[in-house]
Amino acid sequence: MSATAIAPSETGAAARPRHGTAQDVTVTDPAMVKRAVKAAALGNAMEWFDFGVYSYIAVTLGKVFFPSGNPTAQLLSTFGAFAAAFLIRPLGGMVFGPLGDRVGRQKVLALTMIMMAAGTFAIGLIPSYATIGVWAPIMLLLARLVQGFSTGGEYAGASTFIAEYAPDKKRGFLGSWLEFGTLAGYIGGAGLVTLMTALLSSDDLLSWGWRIPFLIAGPMGLIGLYLRMKLEETPAFAAELEKAHKNEQTRAKVRLRDMVTGQWKALLLCMGLVLVFNVTDYMLLSYMPSYLTSELKYDETHGLLVILAVMALMMCVQPFAGALTDRVGRRPVIAAGCAGFFLLSVPALLLIREGSLWAIALGLGALGLLLVCFTASMPSTLPALFPTKVRYGSLSIGFNISVSIFGGTTPLVVTALIGATGDKMMPAYYMMAAAVIGGIAVWFMTESARAPLPGSPPAVETEREAMALRRTSSPSGD
Repeated sequence: MSATAIAPSETGAAARPRHGTAQDVTVTDPAMVKRAVKAAALGNAMEWFDFGVYSYIAVTLGKVFFPSGNPTAQLLSTFGAFAAAFLIRPLGGMVFGPLGDRVGRQKVLALTMIMMAAGTFAIGLIPSYATIGVWAPIMLLLARLVQGFSTGGEYAGASTFIAEYAPDKKRGFLGSWLEFGTLAGYIGGAGLVTLMTALLSSDDLLSWGWRIPFLIAGPMGLIGLYLRMKLEETPAFAAELEKAHKNEQTRAKVRLRDMVTGQWKALLLCMGLVLVFNVTDYMLLSYMPSYLTSELKYDETHGLLVILAVMALMMCVQPFAGALTDRVGRRPVIAAGCAGFFLLSVPALLLIREGSLWAIALGLGALGLLLVCFTASMPSTLPALFPTKVRYGSLSIGFNISVSIFGGTTPLVVTALIGATGDKMMPAYYMMAAAVIGGIAVWFMTESARAPLPGSPPAVETEREAMALRRTSSPSGD
C-alpha cells in the first residue's frame, strides 16, 4: 500500500489511514505494527523450532537415515546434513534479498515461510533407510537444502520488515521480539523432543515418534503464511514505489554488484556485528550442551535442561533490553555485550568447568544475559546500516555470509581447536576474539536509536507527533 498524504486538518482518529505521511513524516498504525511483529517473529520461531528439534533428536535421526552400525558415523552424517543448510544460506540470501528490494518485503517473506514449512514438513514424511535405502538420506539432504535456502532470506527480511514498520522511538523494543521468537521456537522444539523422549519408548520414538515434531511445522507454516499474507507492504518500501511512480518511471533494478561494492563499508560493519552475535549465540546455545557432555563428562539431560532454563531467562529479559536500546542507544548496549564477553568469558567458563549444578547455571546464565545485549539490539541495528532501496539485499548478503563462515562453524572450529591444543578453555578465548571484532565494529558504527532509517522519513505513532515534528523541523518554525 502506498503511503498517503495527510492534510493538517485531518488529525482525527477517524481520518487516519493505515499508514500515512504528513509532510515527509510517516504515521504508523499500531495494529498493523503488531501484526507485522507477530508475523515476522513466527517465521523466526519456526526456523529455530526446527533447529531445536533437529539438534535434540539427532541420535534418532542417525539411526533412521544412516544405519551404518557406528553411532559416531550416524551422528556425524546427521549433522553433516544439518550443516549443508548453512552452506546454501548465502545463496538464498543473494536470491531473496535482491528480490525483496525489487518486488517487496511482504511477498518474499510469504515465499520463505512456505519453503521453510514445506522443507521441515517433508522431513517428517521421508521413509526410513530400511524402506527405500540410499534415497532416504538423499531426500533428507534435499529437504535441508530447501530449508537453508529459504532461511537465507528469512532473518534479513523479517528484521527489515519490523524495522520499516516500527516508529523510530520503539524500533529497538519491537525488533527485540524477533529474537524472542527465536528463543521461543528453540525452547518449543527442544522441549517437545525432551517430552516425547520421556513419554515414548525407544522403539516407538524410532519407528514413528520422531516424525511428530517435523509434521507440526505444516500447521505452523500455514498460520505464519496467513499472518504474512494479511500484511501490507512496509511504508518505507511503499514510499520507494510511490517515488518512482511520481517520476513516471519504473523502479530501477538494483544490481547485486551494487549491493556489495556500493555498500562495502556497511557490509563490513554488518559482518563484524553478526560475527560477534552469532559466534556467542552458537557457542552458548548449540555447542555448550556438547561441551558439557564430551569435555566435562556432565550428564547430558541435565546439561540440556540448564541450557533451556538459560534461554527461558533470556526470553524474560529480551523485551526490556530491547526497550533499553531505545532509551540509551544501540551502541552502548552492544558495546557492553562485547566488553562483557571479553572480560567475563574466562571466569564464566571456569565456573562451568567447576562442575556443580549451581556453578554451571551461574556461568551459563552470565553468558546468556550478555548474549541478550546482542539479541535485543541486532534486529533494529542491522537494517539501519543500509538505505531502503538495497536494505533487504545488502543485509541478506552480509548477514548470511557472516553466519555461514563464522556462526555455523563455531562448534566445529572450537572442537578442532580443543583437539589440536588440548586446552579446554578454547571456547572462552574464541568468544573473546569475537568480542574484539565486534567492539571494532561498534566503534565505527553510527548510532541509530530514535533516528529515521536511512532513505526514509521519520516514523511516529500519531498525527500530533507528526505535526509537532514538522513544526520543529521547519526553518520558519511554522
